[in-house]
Amino acid sequence: HDARLMMRLRYPMRRRSLRSGLEGFQYYDIALEIVQTRGVTQRIVHLDYVYSSTCPCSLELSEHARESRSQLATPHSQRSVARISAVMEGDDRLWFEDMVALCRRAVATETQVMVKREDEQAFAELNAANPIFVEDAVRAFAQQLLADPRFGDFRVVASHQESLHSHDAVSLLTEGPTFAQVSLDPMTFAGLRA
Repeated sequence: HDARLMMRLRYPMRRRSLRSGLEGFQYYDIALEIVQTRGVTQRIVHLDYVYSSTCPCSLELSEHARESRSQLATPHSQRSVARISAVMEGDDRLWFEDMVALCRRAVATETQVMVKREDEQAFAELNAANPIFVEDAVRAFAQQLLADPRFGDFRVVASHQESLHSHDAVSLLTEGPTFAQVSLDPMTFAGLRA
């Protein structure tokens, strides 16, 4: 018989602020899934990773305004979320912290828990040093997943919840047959909210 079991949780991890030394808990939406189809069992982990994304184009235009017209301009940034779903391979353990660390290596601008003025400045500097389009974000997550032998097939869905446009910028990237689909549920991207 085919079977499916999923467990969802909000996993807390202690995070230190960028400069002030304050600490707090960041909560990660995680789901663990076991799927058995025709006698084959797959273990799948799902993680929502919330980060900030600064538009590279907007950053350049802001710099151009400052240099050419001495006009202060702010590049637009947005809260963003990536939902990463990956098949776990072999018997190697995969801790939740490992999955979060993988995401941080891919996109370093994770939203912050505790923020004083010096932390906000450090975050603004971090964002300016790491501008990213949504397509680049999914590629960065995919690169990290491909480099880790504990993962097989995967899907990365990202949404940059635009502060400039009246629509979000979204991107989807899959590897392998597990997540390959001819059609997507219309609510796939709508469910990505930070």
